[in-house]
Amino acid sequence: MTLTKKDLVLAVSRDTNITQVDVKRVVQRTLDHLIEYLKAGQTIELRNFGVFKIRQRAPRRGRNPKTGQEVPVPSKRVVVFKPGLLMRLHIK
Repeated sequence: MTLTKKDLVLAVSRDTNITQVDVKRVVQRTLDHLIEYLKAGQTIELRNFGVFKIRQRAPRRGRNPKTGQEVPVPSKRVVVFKPGLLMRLHIK
């Protein structure tokens, strides 16, 4: 099963007796802020949950699977996530 933003909003709304519209607004603003911090190259540390950070991947040589021809793959920024201690303990 996949947890969607809608599922998260419904669960929080049900648990807190806050309207779904208000919960959705808060969840979306939270996600917007996380994206902005990552775009700015900042690390996001959520205690007991994990750490999000941007890592720069080096350029490399790739291969076109149809033709087998080598192609250059440019460097790019990717988001990496490292789970926190409590998350690692609960997911075991």
